[in-house]
Amino acid sequence: MTVDVDICGLKVGDEHPVHLMGVINLSHESFYKGSVVGTDLLLDVAHRMVDEGATILDVGGRSTWPLASPITKEEERERLLPALDLLRDNVDAVISVDTMFADIAQASLEKGAHIINDVSGFAVDPGMIDVVADHCCPAVVMASDNVPGDPIGMDAIMRSLASIIERSEARGIGADRLILDPAIGKWVQAKDPIHDLEIFDQFERLKVFERPLLAAVSRKSCIGAILDKPPDQRLYGSLAATAIVVQKGAHIIRTHDVAHTVDVVEMAAAIRSRQPITRDGDLEVSILDIIHPDDTAIAMCAIGGTSAGAGIMKNKSIGRIIRVRNVTTTEALILKQEMLARGGDAALERDAVSHETDHTDVILLGTLLQIHRLTHKLEGQARNLPRIAVMIRDVLDQDSDVEYRHMRQT
Repeated sequence: MTVDVDICGLKVGDEHPVHLMGVINLSHESFYKGSVVGTDLLLDVAHRMVDEGATILDVGGRSTWPLASPITKEEERERLLPALDLLRDNVDAVISVDTMFADIAQASLEKGAHIINDVSGFAVDPGMIDVVADHCCPAVVMASDNVPGDPIGMDAIMRSLASIIERSEARGIGADRLILDPAIGKWVQAKDPIHDLEIFDQFERLKVFERPLLAAVSRKSCIGAILDKPPDQRLYGSLAATAIVVQKGAHIIRTHDVAHTVDVVEMAAAIRSRQPITRDGDLEVSILDIIHPDDTAIAMCAIGGTSAGAGIMKNKSIGRIIRVRNVTTTEALILKQEMLARGGDAALERDAVSHETDHTDVILLGTLLQIHRLTHKLEGQARNLPRIAVMIRDVLDQDSDVEYRHMRQT
């Protein structure tokens, strides 16, 4: 489950340096006024970002901030295309264009742009996927179903990206040309900061897609909500979030603040551990870094397994270690016996085995499937075992409940 691709001459992947994508914002409607660049300063800003460490420049003529005043496609075109004329052959960087519209993407590519960054994930303009396929250009696709960023929660984001990948592959867009963006930020009204915290916390789940991963963290609303600060005071919060997503697998960081981000990215990338993998001729063995059973199903389907089979097997793939405190020795021995009967195991105090102590703690070891089957068995037993079954289910529910896991921060 490693990524190693060439994006317009840039080596992108797990074994390569993390790339910085500098934001060149031509839209006065942007949520962060400090990022807006006038035409007279465009080349100066572009050169400065490249000198500071950006290898990609993302140029946008329309603010994708949901609260921005709307503009026409013609206004977007009039801002964007002259800027591309200025940048073409004058900046040593890969040029990305932030647009949702196929005709503007087409014109931008003809003006020398290299990458299309579509925050709608090909949802807004059905012709966009054809432009990307026909030009054989890389594309950043953000998790979206109907409008930009509408999937709420990490599970929905994973489903959305899986769908985008499936549609892209059907159109001939290969793994080496699709860059995935999980849609950090308040893209729709129903999305709360807690959902972005879940993305940061579970960013490594995206690695199962085996595609380059982009994180657009810079000065986003969730940072403002946590710190209670406006966009121009969110730099340090952005850097903290950036360090986390890089450590968890991001390959490209989109940022307004290239100079401040360089050292953070380099340090976080150094902390990120390598995936265990070995090759011998045409054989390869690796350890999959999977933390959620649904992601196991994605991996199984990716190698040709059926969705039905993956659904049956996925809960066998994720293990949990659960501690149960202060149970009676008899209850502890029953817990161990029942876990062993399901292929798991349990550890308890040595003296409990010989009944030399009345109470003990128990550590249960098993897959989610084994533990769920254990709780069903305990429901019909005596003593406190039914209560213990309910409590085990409670902690498993908390483990998958984003509000429980992150509510204290918000």
